Amino acid sequence: MSDERPVKASSRLRGGVRVPGDKSTSHRALLISALANGESVIEGLSTGADVRSTALIITQLGAQLKEQGDLVHVLGPADGLRPSTTALDCGNSGTTMRLLTGLVSGVEGIHELVGDASLSARPMDRVAVPLASMGALVEGGGERVTAPLRVHGRAKLRAIDYHVPTASAQVKSAILFAALHADGPSSVREDVRTRRTTEDMFRTSGLDIDSVDLGAGRVVTLGPGRPRPSTWIVPGDPSQAAFFSVLGVIHDDADVVIEDVDATPERTGFVGVLVRMGADLSSEERDSRLSLRARSSSLVGVEVFSSDVPSVDEVPVLAVAAAAARGVSVFRDMGELRLKESDRFEGAMQLVRSLGCRVWHEGDDFFVEGLASARHFAPFEIDAHLDHRMVMAAAVAGSAGQGCVIGGAATVSSSYPGFFEDLASLS
Repeated sequence: MSDERPVKASSRLRGGVRVPGDKSTSHRALLISALANGESVIEGLSTGADVRSTALIITQLGAQLKEQGDLVHVLGPADGLRPSTTALDCGNSGTTMRLLTGLVSGVEGIHELVGDASLSARPMDRVAVPLASMGALVEGGGERVTAPLRVHGRAKLRAIDYHVPTASAQVKSAILFAALHADGPSSVREDVRTRRTTEDMFRTSGLDIDSVDLGAGRVVTLGPGRPRPSTWIVPGDPSQAAFFSVLGVIHDDADVVIEDVDATPERTGFVGVLVRMGADLSSEERDSRLSLRARSSSLVGVEVFSSDVPSVDEVPVLAVAAAAARGVSVFRDMGELRLKESDRFEGAMQLVRSLGCRVWHEGDDFFVEGLASARHFAPFEIDAHLDHRMVMAAAVAGSAGQGCVIGGAATVSSSYPGFFEDLASLS
């Protein structure tokens, strides 16, 4: 395995961590600021490589960016964004590529979007299909429209009323970014509510947007327009907080506090799952921010649906929690995991199997028979397949259990460059 990283078992965990700025908010703050006419200020922007890809791209499209300590100033061009003369490199970031595809669909001209090997294998047809119905052309490889992409943008797009077939905040957001350039209001309908980050930030920036919850779903309607310059304060990333929350509740001797986390309900479903498992995980909300306290717990197996954690990003580390629980946990409707930075469906099963668990699957469901305690985890080696979340999930298992060696660990820098330092600080 290349780029191996050993993780030692921790005998005791105490202290607090402040996870990086939320990636979802960071990407959107940069893109919205680039679209505005004037200067916006962003505080607490994520320092991960994924967000750096978005930051570089907006400068290629004509925005100006200046960093001053923890503040990032973005000046959107008065006459709007323009095509770049060079390819827009999205790196490993699916959020960058999907949201950007929607954004440049409304910028007249031809735009080339590229990514690394992992991103180039991920399907982009989910955004290409609705954007085509709006009048933009998105060309890519094969039926799934994989990168490199060639986007033919138009200054004026058609408004649409679109039902998203599979829950995805990225697809919803791509359509909404394109809808800013439509000839009337557009609507996006989802059967399962996904993170409302784009809607909330569009509303803050003065755009005409309406959101109505219907049962488990939501209908979002957006009128065309240009966002106004704004000041953005980025909260801590809930998906990153999930790793330390699981670590705290499965470790034998732990008391861990995770501070200043985005409290949006669609982003914190992992908290409810862990509490149902019997976790001693308390939360305190103030000003739409959560402080979480995770302490050693005795867990039991539960049934986890994809709708509990709509992005399914937290499922690999929840599978580690299931490995430390008593009884069988079932993860339902998890096919979306196959389409992430790596095949996280197979990756999560491989990880918990390496810990000594019995694991099996039926279609898009997988089952984990827990070992009743992380003390019973086996030491293991694993290749993270260039997937930052698999790196962190494996590190949690190794720290709470008997240690591990992770191949491809450097890819954690795409979202959380200081992860291993924060993990070590608790020991």
